Amino acid sequence: MVKQNELAPSPGSRRPAKRVGRGDGSNRGTYSGRGCKGQKSRAGYKIRPGFEGGQLPLIKRLPRKRGFTNIFRVEYSLVSIDDLNTFKDGSTISAKELKEAGIIKTLVKPIKILAGGKIDHAVTIKANKCSVSAKAKIEAAGGKVEEVKDAAKV
Repeated sequence: MVKQNELAPSPGSRRPAKRVGRGDGSNRGTYSGRGCKGQKSRAGYKIRPGFEGGQLPLIKRLPRKRGFTNIFRVEYSLVSIDDLNTFKDGSTISAKELKEAGIIKTLVKPIKILAGGKIDHAVTIKANKCSVSAKAKIEAAGGKVEEVKDAAKV
């Protein structure tokens, strides 16, 4: 069994540390490998990543390189199936009913049904999109999901 005090690195895998600043005879004297004057020769020298000596850094010179805005992104009004429990059994729910119930704020955005919570009765919902798990929960309760192109006009 190997004891912790007997562990040793493989021969040749470790080199002795270079002792700097120990006289000119050591080959690492005078400036100790730091060259002559300047910021880099001083003790405690550190610079943050991207620092260019006070010059305006590349990351600030090129703001367009910091991501972009997708102009084709579609923002949906999200409706959880938990919210659909406020409607009566067998009712048909469209954007107008959701707005009147205060579940969505605007009729401008398309509607997407998400599977948060559970539904305990059958309803027919007309929406632009519906997640797979939400559709499964609604259909398991005996309801139906109709995906329409423009839910606001239904």
